[in-house]
Amino acid sequence: MKIVSWNVNGLRSVYKKGALDFKKMGADILCLQEIKASQEQINSDLVNPEGYYSYFNSAQKKGYSGTVVYTRQEPLSWKREIGLERFDNEGRFLKLDYPQFTLINLYLPHGGRQKEKLDYKLAVYNYLLKSLYRLRNKKVVIVGDFNIAHKEIDLARPEKNRNNIMFTPKEREQIDRLVRLGFVDSFRKFYPDKRDSYTWWPYMANARQRNLGWRIDYAFISKKLKIKSAFILSKVKGSDHCPIGIEI
Repeated sequence: MKIVSWNVNGLRSVYKKGALDFKKMGADILCLQEIKASQEQINSDLVNPEGYYSYFNSAQKKGYSGTVVYTRQEPLSWKREIGLERFDNEGRFLKLDYPQFTLINLYLPHGGRQKEKLDYKLAVYNYLLKSLYRLRNKKVVIVGDFNIAHKEIDLARPEKNRNNIMFTPKEREQIDRLVRLGFVDSFRKFYPDKRDSYTWWPYMANARQRNLGWRIDYAFISKKLKIKSAFILSKVKGSDHCPIGIEI
């Protein structure tokens, strides 16, 4: 089973660019973040693409945030709230239960360039990690945009960004906590020392062409799941992020 995750930075935009090709992506499950649209606002091909069930969680605020999961296999059940009102209103969470495992699609808050939303971001992580604690002994896949680079190897310029949002010690500790719960960073499982492997690049200063990026999109798996491969599709354009994924 191939699971792909991608922050598309606007579902309608990436579709118009021709970058979202379901057949070419070849995913059994496709998890998207920052869709910035409701079902009523998008092309019918994106509401019910051929061969997929779709599960949307759009933000109450129009043109903001939101997630969707496209899946070939119908889940046993699904939900889109964790119980944290502001977070739930922003459409940042989807949980699908399958006979084989549980899938969680996340779009975690950025925190603000001036760290004005860092307290909110940390509160979300704290709440979420308490929920994940109850799933630590289950078969679970957690994918999405975590908006945190975990280690120095996960961004091009760690020294310059040590006190910047997405790389502060308090944020990085949240990924440490997730790992301590027993969830494995799938990419690092296969490529523990691989550098220059990023999933997001700022739009400024030709950062993508120069590969001045950050790895902030992840697929975490519980140790009970057998994983065949993990990958970053850095050549796929259409967003400031690129898709990542795993085969289980």
